[in-house]
Amino acid sequence: MKENNLFSANAVFVSDASDPTTIFKEVSDKLLALDLVNDGFFNGINQREQQYPTGIDTSPIAKELPNIAVPHTEGEFVNTCLIVPVALKASVSFKNMIAPDQSLPVKFLFMILNDNPEGQANILAQIMDFLRLTSVSKLQTLFNLTETDKIYQFLSENFSRQ
Repeated sequence: MKENNLFSANAVFVSDASDPTTIFKEVSDKLLALDLVNDGFFNGINQREQQYPTGIDTSPIAKELPNIAVPHTEGEFVNTCLIVPVALKASVSFKNMIAPDQSLPVKFLFMILNDNPEGQANILAQIMDFLRLTSVSKLQTLFNLTETDKIYQFLSENFSRQ
């Protein structure tokens, strides 16, 4: 298995929360306990999501894929550079990044932790490349996984860092 330092086995989550704020609180508490973020992270990511929504409509890639979100906040609130995958047991409504007045049912989050502000767009581009270049069947496999170790293994094997 090739090493992929954009993911950490202990920073992969599955949530049954039903709204973004609850998901962010749940994940923030775990990331804080791992010292991957500081205590301003929850408020930072929650406020940023309200001002700059991160829901992404994946139907241009393939109609059968669930929508995703890529929540993130300023580097001052994080201590590392990671992508934190969060599988959602049920779809959760997120505002659309492109059309913020619209909501999307989202099933998977790629939460970006980046302590280097210049790298934010680069990580988002890598996520978009992963979605665009990975087969629909493989993406469907990923989005249906509900065990953190299997999600980590899948991403470690299939997400290539450019």
